[in-house]
Amino acid sequence: MPRISPLSVEEAAPDTRAAFARHVAEYPGSRITNMKATLGRSRLAFEVYMQWYPLYEETKKILGNRLAYLFSHAISQGSDCPLCTTFFRKIILENGEQPEDLHLTDQEQVLLTFGSEIARNRGEIPDALYEQVAARYTPEQVVVLVAFAGQMIATNIFNNVLEVTIDEYLTPYTVYP
Repeated sequence: MPRISPLSVEEAAPDTRAAFARHVAEYPGSRITNMKATLGRSRLAFEVYMQWYPLYEETKKILGNRLAYLFSHAISQGSDCPLCTTFFRKIILENGEQPEDLHLTDQEQVLLTFGSEIARNRGEIPDALYEQVAARYTPEQVVVLVAFAGQMIATNIFNNVLEVTIDEYLTPYTVYP
């Protein structure tokens, strides 16, 4: 049971309803999920957290679509976030892969370990791991990847602290009890 229940569209203030509508229009295929509806209790919080989307688009430009969602999944697993891990697990499965049996190159595995370790160790990354990532990506790209990881972790923390309920459309994909 969530600690704070999601805000229904009907009970949202007009400016929050407008923010919800802008978000859905700007990102086709998106929806107002339990997390977003909970964030809607503060329009500013909603708008800040929705900056995840532009960072994710930049991350996809750097990594490509597949590696971007795998990176997100690794961060979410590292944060022990049931909701976000399930969300990205769904994407992995829909793209024909098994999250428990990914076939990765050594470079891909380094990046996923990097994302997971950022989450697990509060950003304390061994030099050897960081150097492998820094050797592959430009300083500008590393900044985007680390900023995205931070935004992903913020989302994970929000969901974990408030015990946001996994949306019904995601329940077939969950491995959490």
